[in-house]
Amino acid sequence: MLPIKDNNPTTITPWVTYGIIAVNVLVFLVTVSLDPRSAQLVNLQYGAIPAIVFGHASLPPELSPFPAGFDFLSIFSAMFMHGGWMHLGGNMLYLWIFGNNVEDAMGHFRFLVFYLICGVAAALGHGILDTQSEIPMIGASGALAGVLGAYFLLYPKARVLVWFFWVFIFYVPAVFVLGFWFVTQIINFGSGADDGIAWVAHIAGFVAGMALIPLFKHRNVPLWHDGSAAPAFGMYRPGRKARDGNAGSNIPPWAAAYEAERAAKHAHMRDDQRGPWGKEGENADKSPWGRYQPAPSEKPAAKPSVGVPKVVRLHPDNNKDNN
Repeated sequence: MLPIKDNNPTTITPWVTYGIIAVNVLVFLVTVSLDPRSAQLVNLQYGAIPAIVFGHASLPPELSPFPAGFDFLSIFSAMFMHGGWMHLGGNMLYLWIFGNNVEDAMGHFRFLVFYLICGVAAALGHGILDTQSEIPMIGASGALAGVLGAYFLLYPKARVLVWFFWVFIFYVPAVFVLGFWFVTQIINFGSGADDGIAWVAHIAGFVAGMALIPLFKHRNVPLWHDGSAAPAFGMYRPGRKARDGNAGSNIPPWAAAYEAERAAKHAHMRDDQRGPWGKEGENADKSPWGRYQPAPSEKPAAKPSVGVPKVVRLHPDNNKDNN
């Protein structure tokens, strides 16, 4: 399930999101232009190696790009490195779709700090499984997972256009898209699928994003809400009124466009005086099955009632008191 875009507008220009994408692309273009040996050396120098991050090992001074005692800074450099076009493209696509709204919810500077902290949490979560590991970890997946975790709590009802099984394209709630992504990471980690991917970094970054978003978002930005009373899931019948009598209060986000189109079509038919509403005046639809029945101009006269017929006696009544 590949997301394509969302329908969630922003109120600011997400310059930090654009900048992070630009830096990632630029770093990748530089590293991909290197010969294989030089590229491997760059990954070793700037990748986050758990043994170095936790202080169990260190690079030789002539290879280390950081001052002595600051080798842990490779956590930050590793966030902007990728191992291939698919790795880069997938991460930047997710960041392009979901990053702008998270930046909108907290502002430029706080979003940058939030992004970096989530990346650190992801690297530590990955490295704590094997603090002696000397395999470098690269990629923005951990920091990106924090952005996804924040979006999961901020805008669960937003509609995301997804490409499902490479055939079907439709809108689904963001809570389903991101929840599916998170559950997939857990399943892949539990099954041991593709040891070359840091599944725990994704999980740790996502959890860190959910934990940190209440601290970084603006006060006026609610969690788990998009400003409407519509639930993210539930049964839905087009045109059905809610219990409070408001026809639009129970419309799920993914059905709002359909309802707007349906209401516009009905209004256009009313203006043209066609359809099940019929026409007023002489050409009014007076059939009993028509939906439109013109109001009567005058109250119809009451029908004469049927009384009890008069009884004609055939003989005189001798008993006057007996009625």
